[in-house]
Amino acid sequence: MVKSYLFWCLALFTSAVLASGDLTRIGNRTIERTVQLRTHSLYAPYVDQDLQNRWWDFGGDAYVNTAKHIRLTRDRPSEMGWLWSRLPITSINFAIEIEFRISGAPNHLYGDGLAIWLTKGRATPGPVFGSMDNFEGLGIFLDTYSNGRHPYSFPRVVAMLGDGKTSYDLGNDGDANAIGSCSAFFRRTNIATKLKITYLRDGLLDVKIHYKAWDDWTPCFTLRNVSLPEAPFLGFSALTGDVSDEHDIISVTTYSAILSSTNNPRGKIQPEGSGYSGWFWTLAKIVFFIGAVAGALYGYKTYTLRSAHNFNSYPRSPGIGGTGLGGGGFYEKRF
Repeated sequence: MVKSYLFWCLALFTSAVLASGDLTRIGNRTIERTVQLRTHSLYAPYVDQDLQNRWWDFGGDAYVNTAKHIRLTRDRPSEMGWLWSRLPITSINFAIEIEFRISGAPNHLYGDGLAIWLTKGRATPGPVFGSMDNFEGLGIFLDTYSNGRHPYSFPRVVAMLGDGKTSYDLGNDGDANAIGSCSAFFRRTNIATKLKITYLRDGLLDVKIHYKAWDDWTPCFTLRNVSLPEAPFLGFSALTGDVSDEHDIISVTTYSAILSSTNNPRGKIQPEGSGYSGWFWTLAKIVFFIGAVAGALYGYKTYTLRSAHNFNSYPRSPGIGGTGLGGGGFYEKRF
């Protein structure tokens, strides 16, 4: 068991180190590295021992299944739930990866969808996928129900940049407001469904979606000259009406993106030997990690052997047996 744990840690660390050297190119800019923002990331079990989260608020019909997801709405009519960060994103360049799940019974009409928000305000319920209309900032809508006839198919990803005065075109599924969109069948899939949003301060917005196959990201749209509010809040909301679905947030990972220097544009040939130096430091990190884990394993084995020796050195006396309390698969809490 300990050996398998050591192998798992080594594999995870190695993949992370190697991934850090894989530059991401967005438009004509290169993201050299990223730093995860704990304040805007969220994973199971989602809450602490006091059943609270320091960085996030939940509301409406949303509830937490600590082993699986945060469910914004159940597959019931007339539900609304939301999840919002308590702090704004202060990074000027950032990337957000959201794993979500939209599902429900296959034998009835389904809707309405899920919204992802990067806005000046926060946590105000309303008619736009469970959040307020006339918002200021970016709304990305994962729309699963068509309110009219369109030349494109549903489900659909639609982006709107709100100015605080313009209403969402609900009757036409956002056609009058859309700045970018794509059709993608992200409902009831056997593959993890994810959305990746990258925003750079020079106005570049890139959205990709993951729903076809593992590690297969499909470009949705890339926009230029997009200006978001300074320090926007990150939020999620969902709404059901006469039709319904389950809308779940499984994980959120937010990164601050560090761009390459403008003096080192994409495609520029690096000085000879720079690749060798990079691989040398990568190898050094791996060797250091192996040594640290091996040392920890050796210390653990030494401790257990000494504990067993000390235990056998003392006379044993009759004891009182006890039983432990078993835990369930998850703890469910309504907010």
